[in-house]
Amino acid sequence: MAVVDPVADMLTRIRNAHQAYHRQVEIPASKMKVSIAGILKEEGYIDDYSVEGASMQLALKYVDGKPLISGLKKVSKPGRRIYVGVSEIPRVQNGLGICILSTSRGLMAGGKAAEGNLGGELICEIW
Repeated sequence: MAVVDPVADMLTRIRNAHQAYHRQVEIPASKMKVSIAGILKEEGYIDDYSVEGASMQLALKYVDGKPLISGLKKVSKPGRRIYVGVSEIPRVQNGLGICILSTSRGLMAGGKAAEGNLGGELICEIW
């Protein structure tokens, strides 16, 4: 069975792994998912990630036995794409979370997109 929305599948796998308190989660790899994993590592939401062939391993991060990521939300969906300008980039959980945008310079966190004066497609929110 083919996955219609691979990014939503990635977020669901991370959410399910956190609920089961797994230390690692395996995800089918793609360029977009590797970019998202890079942003999550850069922002401190995961410990590390590695790509081996067609799969990717994410090492999840816990603080005092609780998952560091408390919520993941896919915003832009295949049936309805959400685009935002630089002034419309949302603050996730009053600045406690991040949003990931697909800009003309690639995927980046909302704060970095705002610094670069870039808008784009709002992919997901993580907090």
